[in-house]
Amino acid sequence: MNGAGTVVDANLVTWMLLTIVALSLVQGARKGAKGSVKQLALFLAGAVLTVSAVILAAFAATAASPYVQSWASERILDRPSPDASFFAQFGYTALAGLRDMPLFRFAALFLIIHALIRVLVGFVTRALADSLPLPAVSRSPGGAISRTFGGMIGTALGTVRALLATAVLFAYCALFPQGPMSEYIQQSGLYREVAAQIIRPATGSLLEERLPVFAKAMSVELDQLWQKRYDVIDAELPDDIVLAAKSVAEEKNSDEEKARALYDWVGTRIAYDHDKVRAYEEQGDWREQNPAMTFATRKGVCIDYARLYASMARAVGLEVRVVTGLGYDGRGGYGAHAWNEVYLAEQQRWVPLDATWANTGDWFDPPGFADTHIRQEGVSA
Repeated sequence: MNGAGTVVDANLVTWMLLTIVALSLVQGARKGAKGSVKQLALFLAGAVLTVSAVILAAFAATAASPYVQSWASERILDRPSPDASFFAQFGYTALAGLRDMPLFRFAALFLIIHALIRVLVGFVTRALADSLPLPAVSRSPGGAISRTFGGMIGTALGTVRALLATAVLFAYCALFPQGPMSEYIQQSGLYREVAAQIIRPATGSLLEERLPVFAKAMSVELDQLWQKRYDVIDAELPDDIVLAAKSVAEEKNSDEEKARALYDWVGTRIAYDHDKVRAYEEQGDWREQNPAMTFATRKGVCIDYARLYASMARAVGLEVRVVTGLGYDGRGGYGAHAWNEVYLAEQQRWVPLDATWANTGDWFDPPGFADTHIRQEGVSA
């Protein structure tokens, strides 16, 4: 330690950690030695069982992951039809996530297995509480000696709790170094001392280096799952959209011909809604609209173009994605943008297209598409 002057300060984090220890001390003194021994034993038993449950769930999720992927792959054969129920679309989205997203699949399996283990742990803990033999430290449990021993045990227990709280704060600062409160947390002298002397040596690079990498990878997959919401939101199509899509693609034979015909139709029939953009930029008023509204009004912004294109493409049996990210603004910068990718079965590849920009040139699978479109890490597959 560097001295009390550098450890105890006016920082609220410091006083929170000290309060955890103080409350445990008071609680221990009130319970006495016998009650504190029981509380400490239950806490330690619970901690061991909790750690064991996490380790067991992690190993079980890892082992089960390839089997679940195989199971999901066998059941996701075709995208549900546009008139399929919400539950069919939701089930497709969830199973697609289990099939295509390794970290999401691991996290889902981990949470399920861990929950089941915790139920069993609860029974074990209650059984221990009922059968735990407790030493008689003092003939008078409420006496001064008993309270003193209880306070000492409570202090030890409070110290462990404070260490756990510090570890949680350390993990938060590692994940969000520029996040709210991160700088303030690290200004706490007691936090800095405990983190430097105990948490960092004990965890090595696990929390400070590996956790942010894992969190970023998980964020990528959550982005993918989040963008799949359009598969659910736009599942049910009005008859006029289906009829229009089938009419556009009626005499087209290949997937590429159908995809390009729909690109031309959306790109020339829908007008860019500058009023919608101004309302959002100046007033914060976002006018959410579904493909039916875009089709009826013939107006929209990039996400509306992309959602309408995706809906019409699915109506004629094409596999399509809504992709979000950044688009070049023509002035040296980039802004939020949305476009599509469509799968051409005869070529066995996904091709990008941007119906919003159709009036500025040919943006159906042009060379250098990625130079002007920076995709967000996730896509709606």
